[in-house]
Amino acid sequence: MNWRGPAISIWNIKIVGIPLSGYNFYEMLESWWTQSSLCNAMGMIRFMLPCLFCLENCKERDRKISEEQSHRENNGDEERTENLGSPSNEQSEHCCGSNGICSHEVLRDGDRDSASKVVPNKFARKASFKLSWCCKGDQSDQHKHDIVSFERGNITTAERSSKQISLKWESQPQTVIILTKPNSTSVRILCAEMVRWLREQKKLDIYVEPRVRAELLTESSYYNFVHTWKDETEIILLHTKVDLVVTLGGDGTVLWAASMFKGPVPPVVPFSLGSLGFMTPFHSERYREYLDSILKGPISITLRHRLQCHVIREAAKNEYETEGPILVLNEVTIDRGISSYLTNLECYCDNSFVTCVQGDGLILSTTSGSTAYSLAAGGSMVHPQVPGILFTPICPHSLSFRPLILPEHVTLRVQVPFNSRSHAWASFDGKDRKRLAAGDALVCSMAPWPVPTACQVDSTSDFLNSIHDGLHWNLRKTQSFDGPRDT
Repeated sequence: MNWRGPAISIWNIKIVGIPLSGYNFYEMLESWWTQSSLCNAMGMIRFMLPCLFCLENCKERDRKISEEQSHRENNGDEERTENLGSPSNEQSEHCCGSNGICSHEVLRDGDRDSASKVVPNKFARKASFKLSWCCKGDQSDQHKHDIVSFERGNITTAERSSKQISLKWESQPQTVIILTKPNSTSVRILCAEMVRWLREQKKLDIYVEPRVRAELLTESSYYNFVHTWKDETEIILLHTKVDLVVTLGGDGTVLWAASMFKGPVPPVVPFSLGSLGFMTPFHSERYREYLDSILKGPISITLRHRLQCHVIREAAKNEYETEGPILVLNEVTIDRGISSYLTNLECYCDNSFVTCVQGDGLILSTTSGSTAYSLAAGGSMVHPQVPGILFTPICPHSLSFRPLILPEHVTLRVQVPFNSRSHAWASFDGKDRKRLAAGDALVCSMAPWPVPTACQVDSTSDFLNSIHDGLHWNLRKTQSFDGPRDT
């Protein structure tokens, strides 16, 4: 590179002994340095120009290759659509649009290989549906987003998101699974009647639990067409076959149904045959009317969020060596178990210290679980479509420990400190109890797979009806009119 030439010439002049008398050495040095800088700049320009030119050529070549690949893929999609001979073109125009979310984005009909191509599975294709957001009385099914404007230093929201989610079938449901409360004669009779009606009137394939299928076959060999599963592997694949889940029981049956699906959950239709029914708005006496309407669609649904929990043991080498995940629809509870000592729990939210719980324990609840254990411990009742995590202490030994409602995007970590006097115990929706020793931690965040439950009216009406009927919320005698009045 020639930009070192002038710098060498300075030393050459000094070496050959050119007399510096009569010259200002510093002026000469400044002149030589200016020439050196100019030469350096020119050399850098001559060096960089070819590199820039090559970079632009590479970008142009990659852009052309990408356009050719996209063109070939589009042509291939069109050919596959024509070969199928189904109304896929119309669906593609309405599917995945700005007005909703389609079922293939939530419930996958196949697995993906290393090249990210959908591989068809061995089961029949599931019914497709679309979710849309709409206001009461609004027939447009438009998804109304929050429109936030920032003008002249003022932040305003022009329109709030609408409240109700609607599910519209794009192809007819083919398969239904019926889950029932055990040890109930009335439920067993209703299940047999419903299975017969769905098969004869709606021509649907029906799945039941192995226990229920054995009961049906004991009653009559007519029910030989009913399907079931044999092991956990088949349970994991249920969401790829089932279009609709029907539960016959109470809220516990809905919890059981949700626990069977470790990933995406098909729409759930919960019929009330239990004691309390915060999540079961449908009455069993009118099941034909309700199911006929639901199978035709559209239906209003409530997306009930679930918590995803991991247990990290003290001996774990890193945070990825965990037990789980465990999905809960109501709550995860950390308590003192049979120990007589106070529970000592350190709580963190996104690595920020929250508090140290000293009491009987702590409840981390979804908003659907806000009417369950969290309510009994003093937590607030929250609409199930409000995205959040309830942080409710159980009998804290403090006068200032009030429950919290945290946003849905946070990650909570509850850890048993090494100076704790006893172990803690974690239970998930009231079961699968795990011991937490000193140094163990429980990590909870919002799961990506909600439980879509059908509404009898809409999400808000069903929620208010449930707390009025189930809890007699704010029920008191009305004040008489014949008392003193303001003048």
